[in-house]
Amino acid sequence: MELRNTSRRNFIRQGSLLTTLLFAKPLLGRSRAWKPAGYPVHNIPVNKALDPAWVKSLYHRGEPGTYLKTRNELSFIGMPVGGLHAGTVYMGGDGRLWLWQIYNESEEGKNEGIDPKTVLWEDGTSTRKIRSRDGASYVEPAIAENKRRLDQGFALRITYRGRAIVKELNEKDWDEVSFEAKYPVATVKYTSRSLPVQVTLKGYSPFVPLDAERSSLPATILRVAVENKSDELMQVSVLGWMENAAGKVSAKEGSGTKTNVARRQQNRTELYYDLLPKDESLKQATDFGTTALAVMNAQAKPLAGYSSWPVVSASFDLPAVENSQADVSERSTGALVVSSSLKPKAVLQEDFIIAWHFNNPNPKLRELVKDAQGGYYYGKRFGNAGEVAGYVAENFTSLTRDTELWHQTWNDTSLPHWFMERTFVNIGTLATANTYRFASGRFWGWEGVGACAGTCTHVYQYAHAIARIFPELERRLRTEVDLGAGFVKDTGAIIFRAENESRPAIDGQAGTILRFYREHQMSSDTTFLSQNWQGIRKAVAFMLAQDKNGDGMTDTPMENTLDAVWEGEIAWIVGLCIAAARAAQAMAEEVGDGEMARICREYVSKGRANMEQHLYNGEYFIHRPDAVQGRKKLGSYNTCHIDQVYGQSWAHQVGLPRVLDQAKTLSALKALWKYNFTPNVGPYIKTHLGGRPYAVSGEGGMVMNTNPLNEEKPFGENVTWQLGYFHECMSGFEHQVAAHMMAEGMVEEALVLTRFIHDRYHGARRNPYNEIECSDHYARAMASYGTFITACGFEYHGPKGNIQFAPKWSKENFKAPFTVAEGWGTYSQTITGNRQEHRLALKYGSLRLQQCRFEIAGKRNTPSVSVMLGQQKIPATFEQQDGMISVRFNRELIFKQGQQLSIVLG
Repeated sequence: MELRNTSRRNFIRQGSLLTTLLFAKPLLGRSRAWKPAGYPVHNIPVNKALDPAWVKSLYHRGEPGTYLKTRNELSFIGMPVGGLHAGTVYMGGDGRLWLWQIYNESEEGKNEGIDPKTVLWEDGTSTRKIRSRDGASYVEPAIAENKRRLDQGFALRITYRGRAIVKELNEKDWDEVSFEAKYPVATVKYTSRSLPVQVTLKGYSPFVPLDAERSSLPATILRVAVENKSDELMQVSVLGWMENAAGKVSAKEGSGTKTNVARRQQNRTELYYDLLPKDESLKQATDFGTTALAVMNAQAKPLAGYSSWPVVSASFDLPAVENSQADVSERSTGALVVSSSLKPKAVLQEDFIIAWHFNNPNPKLRELVKDAQGGYYYGKRFGNAGEVAGYVAENFTSLTRDTELWHQTWNDTSLPHWFMERTFVNIGTLATANTYRFASGRFWGWEGVGACAGTCTHVYQYAHAIARIFPELERRLRTEVDLGAGFVKDTGAIIFRAENESRPAIDGQAGTILRFYREHQMSSDTTFLSQNWQGIRKAVAFMLAQDKNGDGMTDTPMENTLDAVWEGEIAWIVGLCIAAARAAQAMAEEVGDGEMARICREYVSKGRANMEQHLYNGEYFIHRPDAVQGRKKLGSYNTCHIDQVYGQSWAHQVGLPRVLDQAKTLSALKALWKYNFTPNVGPYIKTHLGGRPYAVSGEGGMVMNTNPLNEEKPFGENVTWQLGYFHECMSGFEHQVAAHMMAEGMVEEALVLTRFIHDRYHGARRNPYNEIECSDHYARAMASYGTFITACGFEYHGPKGNIQFAPKWSKENFKAPFTVAEGWGTYSQTITGNRQEHRLALKYGSLRLQQCRFEIAGKRNTPSVSVMLGQQKIPATFEQQDGMISVRFNRELIFKQGQQLSIVLG
């Protein structure tokens, strides 16, 4: 791996880190009798000193996040623009594609992360080595220009007033380049003072929520649009090129031949890139495969053997070349040219398709997961990249329509642009080399790219985005892995990395039970629950059995997400198990299992009472040591831990009744704000050593675990390397807290915390699309979607036909997207005086409803409710309680795309 010294580049302000455990020395000049001698004093300020005007601005709609060349904000940008589980292809800030991590190389301990390397990090007192899994890409973000890997791009020739001007779509050829940050569609605009044109490049892979099949294509669509802003006729030509990508990693001279062949179809012109091996072993290489470049124009001119560099005017006039060959060791590039006259104010639009097909998982992955031996899901669907490009081309209208419809729906909201960007962006993790879908249909993922195998239960349980956007993937994961490859049928234990481990993790077990309930809610009927109930029941029984003394508080030492076995009764694990038991109770009641419902009800009642009595210190929830072991081993004990009320956070995500007292929960969240959140982590990480650099000096965030009581040995007598986790900021955990704060009405704190994460990933600092924990594109960061859920006050139960909205701000004029089991659309509400109107406009699919719940503005009674489905009046009854109104329809409503339900409260 590469070793780089970050002192050569001062693009980031740095803090401190130890990759191995060290204790800090006492602060000098501040020794007082009460001060611990061997552990640093808690030094997070109570007063956060936030600018009130800045805080107020967080609520505003604002403008879409846009990064500019003139502000030097494009270098690190890499939006994933491939399909789900198809490797990583980034669209850079200037529109060129980069990284090209499509060759199945991700491998633990060898090829971890998007840019495997070790960097030197200077913390002001020493220099330390940081690996990819420890935050190398945070300290030194990958730069697009250094990671192009494949030759690809576009050039324009514009003939204007008798002069031919050639410009490539890159940063240096234009006066201004802007990148609009709205995942899953990247929009890059190019302007030049010398040309009266507006050039736009849009890039995305088909992305249709609820349709994992159409969203999992190893393909990118690139739409080039040129607008003639003059009053004169222009001649415009577009040249798009791409290198034959096969054999890029392993092929040796003479081992094969690259072939580029032009194909003309009714609706497109295509270049198909293949590799003909002379050495049969090449067929087993991870980079053995095919690529394709197509344009949705049957009149385009192919240049199968294009090699004119740099691009000049004559390049566009080269004669057509239908095929070419080259040794596998040589660069072999092909191009497609489209030319047209462009009238004043008219727009030329050309749609290009790039496809790839590399279906040989690396040997290590085949060893880890037997499903990998059959190749990938896209490899089963398509025989080569030409078939992929053909599928995209033949279905181009529907794929682009539905992708753009979602893009419009997600952004048609009253919520702030920045908030929508940050809460959704992490779903892009599925479109990187962090996740796979094997030919069997199984979904499998690393924790971070190439690091920590097995779709880890105690990490992925935080990742709410998958279940809300592609629920099919989560349902299959529950049945095929959690009750399949990772299930111990005799005991009910769920192995937290399936076949890549041998142990369960208690938080993963509890979280997966909650996920079963969520997946049931995101289903259209009870089939999923009824078919899986017996397995779920066993999993619940195993979790309940970890309460050795029968007080409703699990106390069996077991693995958890902080990679250690903690002893005693730990608030965040106890509370999570209580929430899981409450979810199990709800499922048991639905399937008519009265005995399990009773057992869970008693566990929840007993556990909640004991947790609130014994694990609450009057301000926040703690970890009570084991009666025998005491505090010998690592634990959070009397410190303020980021996940201490995580169970209640989960309960809000799935609409369960409260599992923890509201006042105590709010007190705990306020303690986290007081003791763990800091606008500048620099002073803290310089004194509390051991954490990884996921936030550095000059940046803000919420520290995992702090010691506000200033105990001398706050984390136990014999601490291990895992202590480092306590002194860092991991965005997945921060998003979980932000979502919970939002749900409990701590809106300002939730927005501030989310915005600090957002700003840590500003394009001027690093890639906005890569939230980093253990390696890149860390799965837990998909918890960000949970903050969007609670901002909308959204709850949904598909089989019951129930839906709820209770926005946390902008209540008088609110609009936001929603997804349900079989459709998605837009919810909006307006409040004028005593009149409230609530509207659900379905944009895609269908929606079954029996009941809607909304928050009532002010303290008043609602005398009447009127329900209309389109122009049809719907009979309904209503009930008002605790500031909410439930509107129940006299019959089940089923409405489809294009229809709108309107409910007016008089």
